[in-house]
Amino acid sequence: MNVIVGNERMDELAALDVDVIKSINGVFDSVEIVSIFKNFYFNKMILDATSIRDYLNTSNIQKIATELDPNKIILFLPKTAEVSSNSYLSELVKMGVYNFTNNIEGVKYLITHNNTHEDVAGLEQEQQQVQELTQTVQEKVQSGCRVVGIRNVTDHAGATTLIYMLKRELERIYGENVFAVEVSKHDLQYFNVRNTVSCTKETLVPTINKLENASVILVDLNDCEDDSACGDVLYLIEPSSIRLNKLMRTNKNIFNHLVGKKIILNKSLLNGKDINDFEYEAKTKVFYNMPPLDERRKNDAITALIGNVGLNNVNNTNSKKSSGKILGLFKF
Repeated sequence: MNVIVGNERMDELAALDVDVIKSINGVFDSVEIVSIFKNFYFNKMILDATSIRDYLNTSNIQKIATELDPNKIILFLPKTAEVSSNSYLSELVKMGVYNFTNNIEGVKYLITHNNTHEDVAGLEQEQQQVQELTQTVQEKVQSGCRVVGIRNVTDHAGATTLIYMLKRELERIYGENVFAVEVSKHDLQYFNVRNTVSCTKETLVPTINKLENASVILVDLNDCEDDSACGDVLYLIEPSSIRLNKLMRTNKNIFNHLVGKKIILNKSLLNGKDINDFEYEAKTKVFYNMPPLDERRKNDAITALIGNVGLNNVNNTNSKKSSGKILGLFKF
């Protein structure tokens, strides 16, 4: 018989076709979970990570794994960048938690198949490589380079176009030392701008490291969940009813994971009252409200965003004037 400790993903767990002897729902301290189940016999514990208070701090998971048999624990992770990163998963492996997944099919598999250290050891090796590469990125940042990731939260929220407009304006400040990196796609090439690079999720950090003369690197993260190479991350939300309703049906707890993040309402027609209502319902603050823009022209809203992010705090006085071309269709 199995036990379920659920919270944000309880609906998915409740639909599992498995024998359950005990089920609890909510957010608990790790000590509470241990006290409830330490002397309770069960085959597997399906543990929704969001039911552990401060689960992003892996020491709280370690307390449970130390007191209970980690081989009996299936850790059901949320689909967020923080817990999908190699650094987080490798910490789980170090503490002996080998059975973790972020999808319900993975839970079904792990109920009947225990992972061994050999199955997940690659995460530790990858993390060591990432740490070595990330150290180089950190050295780049310390030398004055800014690495800013931009992520669409709602579908088609406009990350690629925003990067194009930011890059064009930043070139007035930094000259040719502004680069754009696109993960897993090649959409930036259609803007016909210089210093744009495409890469895979696995090669993001090495790609950033190769840009030796960069003052600013803008990263279109797309489906890359690990954004640890970025010093800042901007989260784009198009606040139309259809986009927001689709987002909430896909992940009703998304705003819990965006608390404290730099949220930008992009292509937004919201006024001050609307933004206050949005913040009240989402229970998080809006970093910037970006109206719909003409991508072919200089926009004061882009200049203001650059200031808000702190990208205009530079010693470089190299300023470039616009070429005056509207579309630049024949620039190769």
